[in-house]
Amino acid sequence: MTTQAALPVDRTPETRPARSPFAFWTVTAAIALALAASGTPSPLYVDYQARWHFSAATLTVVYALYAGGVVITLLFAGGLSDRIGRRPVLIGSVLGLLASLVVFLLADNTVWLCVARLLQGLATGVFTGAASAALTDLHPRRDSRIAALVNSTSTSMGIAVGAVASGALAQWAPWPLATPYALLLVLGAVLLVVLAVKIPETVAAREPIRVSTVLRPQRIGVPASMRKTFLIGCLGVLAAWSVGGLYLALGGSLAKELLHIDNHLVAGIVILSVQGVGGLSQLAFTRLSGRDAATVGCVALIAGMALVAASVFLTSAVLFLAGDVVTGVGFGLAFMGGTRLVTQAAPADQRGQVLASFFVVAYLAISVPVIAAGVVSTRIGLSATFYVFAAVMAVVALVTLISTRLSARD
Repeated sequence: MTTQAALPVDRTPETRPARSPFAFWTVTAAIALALAASGTPSPLYVDYQARWHFSAATLTVVYALYAGGVVITLLFAGGLSDRIGRRPVLIGSVLGLLASLVVFLLADNTVWLCVARLLQGLATGVFTGAASAALTDLHPRRDSRIAALVNSTSTSMGIAVGAVASGALAQWAPWPLATPYALLLVLGAVLLVVLAVKIPETVAAREPIRVSTVLRPQRIGVPASMRKTFLIGCLGVLAAWSVGGLYLALGGSLAKELLHIDNHLVAGIVILSVQGVGGLSQLAFTRLSGRDAATVGCVALIAGMALVAASVFLTSAVLFLAGDVVTGVGFGLAFMGGTRLVTQAAPADQRGQVLASFFVVAYLAISVPVIAAGVVSTRIGLSATFYVFAAVMAVVALVTLISTRLSARD
């Protein structure tokens, strides 16, 4: 990686702004809304497929472009708000999110759907990095543990609520492929004004905003001393987010094809039962250690996948939703456990690059296995693909479980 000349930095002393509950919860609401926007297309994919006649493989590529956009921003702009300030990054990325919603509204073919999804991923990646840092800065007691919990919970619940609201609007409101995005545009515009007017800047020393500043590649890597722990954490996030990604990309298709339920709201509820339950499980079991959370999460993932596979075989909607809920618990705890293991093991002076590496793995996990599932489903069908996917993820969860427990003895 090439090095760059030092840029002039504004060292003008600033008085650190008061940390207010209003600012903290406004940023929390912004995170929830941004992730709700990312979950909004999921119940609508079935309609897009019916209108433009593309395959499940193409669908998973459309979905995965979002994760690709996030990975790009992690590599090139992950620490941007540390350099130029939180407010300009928050405001600029929300503008990018609003632009992606406009493209969704105007999209009339698969290419524009891909453009909208990629733009959404790029904007969300920049936004979440700045918003996560802002939560810690703005928490009234500057409690990083509570800020991290609020961040992860608002992320999961935002995706879930976005999917359910989108499904309900698509089912009963006029213009199903436009109304959800129009509503998000209005809410996003209001939130943008509040962010611009009410959120204080918390970075005292800032660099000038230049192209070389914005597009500076981030350093990623893992110290040798924690590579074993990092690998275990990555296995956990691989199992959790591969399953979560499957539901976000193919949840509507699963409900429609496997259970013969053609209802947008049901597709949203399927996503809610995984993402929403995942967020709630993190709140309910927040006192668990990283290893214990990963252990319980992996057991729940294995049990949930088994229940869902059985529901597909028996064509049971009740068993399907029950399996989704158990899978949601596993998703939330496996992700929380892996994140805690990696965060706690990372040296303080290298935590940023370690977490950047970890989340690159997370977003690859949310996309690459799902693309593979989409490609395979065009050859062997969705039912058979789901059985294979469930078996592979159960094995990954089992390996993670064994590795986590063995590492506790070291």
